[in-house]
Amino acid sequence: MTFHYEMIDHVQLAAPPGSEEEARSFYGGILGFKEVEKPEFLKANGGVWFQDGAINIHIGIETPFVPAKKAHPAILVNNIDKLKEHLTKMRVDFTVDHKLPGATRFYITDPFGNRIEFLEWEE
Repeated sequence: MTFHYEMIDHVQLAAPPGSEEEARSFYGGILGFKEVEKPEFLKANGGVWFQDGAINIHIGIETPFVPAKKAHPAILVNNIDKLKEHLTKMRVDFTVDHKLPGATRFYITDPFGNRIEFLEWEE
């Protein structure tokens, strides 16, 4: 092939109409992502974009809305135990999963029902 894939540019998760403030509270307030301003021509579509380093999550408005309960982004974390402590303090439930050898991982559900995985590989 004359091309190669470098990385994922962003992951888009769906949310119901009018949920931008709830997305800001969760992704910005609880998870600590920074909001990124959408291009002017896309603002009319609704939704909100977030970023932390190379991780970009776009919350897109979808009608009718159906959450992604199986399909999910998996976010690599440095010091996953600290993230678990933070989520516990913020009263965000998570489910630990021991099925992937060599990884510590857990799942959360965003306010819209979308599944998100966080993992850290053992050294």
